[in-house]
Amino acid sequence: ARLGREPTFSELGLFSALWSEHCAYKHSRVFLSRLPTAGPRVLQGPGENAGALDIGDGWAVVFKIESHNHPSFIEPFQGAATGVGGILRDIFTMGARPIAILDSLRFGELDDPRTRHLVNGVVSGISWYGNCFGCPTVGGEIAFAPEYAGNPLVNVMCVGLVRADRIFRARAEGPGNPVFYVGNKTGRDGIHGATMASATFDGHAEERRPTVQVGDPFTEKLLLEACLEAMRTGAVVGIQDMGAAGLACCTSEMPARAGTGMEVELGRVPQRETAMTPYEILLSESQERMLLVAARGREEEVRRVFARWELDAVEIGRVTAGGELVARLEGEVVARVPVALLAEAPEYRKPVARPAWLDERLAFDPLGLPAPADWGEALLELLGSPTLASKEWAYRQY
Repeated sequence: ARLGREPTFSELGLFSALWSEHCAYKHSRVFLSRLPTAGPRVLQGPGENAGALDIGDGWAVVFKIESHNHPSFIEPFQGAATGVGGILRDIFTMGARPIAILDSLRFGELDDPRTRHLVNGVVSGISWYGNCFGCPTVGGEIAFAPEYAGNPLVNVMCVGLVRADRIFRARAEGPGNPVFYVGNKTGRDGIHGATMASATFDGHAEERRPTVQVGDPFTEKLLLEACLEAMRTGAVVGIQDMGAAGLACCTSEMPARAGTGMEVELGRVPQRETAMTPYEILLSESQERMLLVAARGREEEVRRVFARWELDAVEIGRVTAGGELVARLEGEVVARVPVALLAEAPEYRKPVARPAWLDERLAFDPLGLPAPADWGEALLELLGSPTLASKEWAYRQY
């Protein structure tokens, strides 16, 4: 109704992805807004690729934590690996060099073969991507409980360093400035990844495997160096990772933050598969890709940097003053939507009630438990439990 007409199929895809819980936090935003986000050392709070804090002497630490729970449940190796790849990109799009990865993992009980499959795949995926990229995993935690059997938690974090006056942001400023697609080519992997990550799972999780992205850490390493080099030239105005919702997310969020619009020609997007539709090009979540806004007149500098690292850098559009995202394929308009509308997902405030079991849990006093008959045996039993036992088998892979 707010468009004043029937949306096109591609426009429906835009709203489906950008208004999903994964992108818009439409159910959780009301709770997240209660967290503290401001302070004298906060250089960047929520709303950007990552947060940034002033640590003194002209330096800032940039950090981001992200969950890849659903993708890891479907395909544990690539689900966890691309979670690492995504937060690495979020860090270096801010102009920072990643220096450390951390993780926090929760699984069901280890006597379940499915849980053992998930544990091995997730830990291997995290170590593979981080090791190949060249960023160490320096800390983490792993715990096991039956509540996580049907939905493991895979939280990964990255930390980077940047000069405090050299932080870049995901803003499409300057009408007339060219918009560049840089990095890996676009395929059909990861389409509907954002909506999949917002869904409730049933017994058909395996059918969602095509929605899980496929990572390439070696290309990401090239992308890191190319982006940081391009930033040093001064030709980069704004930059954003094509993560959840892919090109659709960048082409709407970047202008929405800047109060501008954007026009893109989807036929210019580098593709590794044939006959991709506008819907697929917009919503693909192929990894290791960025959208970059360059200063007008400095296009050749951007192309030259990315060519040196053997990566695509293709001008696919421009920043406009109209406040709309206009996407075309071979000149034909396939989507025309106000970027503010895409960025303003509804916020849901659902009824809440105090659970009946909470008072009983809060009243529990562990000091009231009877003493064990054999303290040594009790200690050995504790140390042998998967949650407390040594995690050397995991961290030796990092």
